[in-house]
Amino acid sequence: MNEALGCEEDLGTMKMKKRILVLNYEFPPLGGGASSVSYEIAKGYVNLGHQVDVVTMGFKGLPAYEKKDGINIYRVPCLRTKKEICHPWEQLTYILSAKRFLRQHLKTHNYDINHTHFIIPTGIVSLWLKKKYDLPYIITSHGSDVLGYNNKRIFKYIYPLVKNQWEKVIKEANTTIIPSRYLKDKINKITKEGKYAVIPNGIDKYKFKPMKKEKRILVVARLFENKGIQDILDALKPLAQELKQKGWEVDIVGNGPYKHFLENKSKENNLRDIVKFHGWVDNKSQKMKKYYGKASIFISASWFESFGLTILEAMQSECHVLVSNIPGYKQLDLNNEDYFKLKNTGDLTIKIRGLINNKDKLRVKDFDKRFEWENIIKKYDGVLK
Repeated sequence: MNEALGCEEDLGTMKMKKRILVLNYEFPPLGGGASSVSYEIAKGYVNLGHQVDVVTMGFKGLPAYEKKDGINIYRVPCLRTKKEICHPWEQLTYILSAKRFLRQHLKTHNYDINHTHFIIPTGIVSLWLKKKYDLPYIITSHGSDVLGYNNKRIFKYIYPLVKNQWEKVIKEANTTIIPSRYLKDKINKITKEGKYAVIPNGIDKYKFKPMKKEKRILVVARLFENKGIQDILDALKPLAQELKQKGWEVDIVGNGPYKHFLENKSKENNLRDIVKFHGWVDNKSQKMKKYYGKASIFISASWFESFGLTILEAMQSECHVLVSNIPGYKQLDLNNEDYFKLKNTGDLTIKIRGLINNKDKLRVKDFDKRFEWENIIKKYDGVLK
C-alpha cells in the first residue's frame, strides 16, 4: 500500500485530511450566533485541508447550492418564514427534507465523519445517519438545544416529547462539544451518558475593529424575554434626561417576538428620543461593523447564555462592556466592576451613570487571543482525530 502512495508521509497526510459532512438547520445568512459559529468552524476545517459539505435549510432567494470559502453548501427545501428565527414546526421540515436529500446524496458522496450542530433537532438526522449508513458523528451544543435551558420559549413544551431521542443523540455521538462548563453541567444533570469536550466559541481576529468612538450604547441580541433587554430599558429610565442632555444614544440591534413589547416599554420609559431599534442586521455587514466600532459602551443583560459571543465582538471593537453576572459570562474573566447583578436594574443604572459622567472610567479590557478562531479550530480538529 505504501508503494502505491509513494511514501509513508503521503499515507499520514491522507489520513489527516477528512471528508466532513456538516449538518445545521441554521447556516449564514440564516440564524443568529450559532449559525455564525458553525460557519467559522466549517471554514476552519477547509483551511486545515479538510473537505466540507454543509446541508442546511433553504430560504427564499438563496441558491440550492453554492461554494463559499471552500465550503460546499447544499440547501434543502424547507418551510421557514424568517431569517432570524426558526420555529419547531419549521425545524421539523428540515429533518424530513435533509433525510430525503441525503438518501440520494450519499449514493455519490462519502464522508469520514459528520459534524452536527444542535442536539435537537439536527441530531435526530445524525442518529438516523449513524444507524442507516454507519456514519459516526460529533455534535456541538449551543444552549437552546439543552432540555430545561430555556423554559420561557415554546421549546419547553417540545423538549419533554423528545427526551429519549435527545439522550440517544448524546449517547451515540463520538463527542458532544459544549462552549462552557456551565452548559456541560446543565446536560449532566439530565444524563450521565456521553463523552464531552469543552471548547469555547471563537472570533475571527480581523472581524471587528474600533472606530472613532461616539456617545453610543450598543445592545445586540435576539429580542426574547430572556435576553433581558427590558431590564436595560428599566435601568435607563432614571437616566433619560441625563443621556439626552449629554448627547448619548442607544442602539438596539436584533429582531424577535419581544420587539413590540420592548418598543412600548421604551416609550413608557420616556426613551423614544434616545433608544433606536434597528431590527436584524447581518453580522458580517459593514453596518454591523459600524455599530460595534462606534459604540463606547456595550450592554448584555441576558438571564442565561452558554457563551458570550457578542461580548467578544464588543471587546474586539474596544467597547466598554457591562454584562449580567451569569455563569456563561463569568468564563470571559472580565473586571469585577463590569458585571452587574442579574435582573438588578438599580445596579445597572449606577454602573451606566458612572460611565457616562466620567469618560476616564471607559476602558478596554485586552482581548484574549485564546478566543481567536485559528486557536479554537485546532481544538475542534483534535476532536475529529
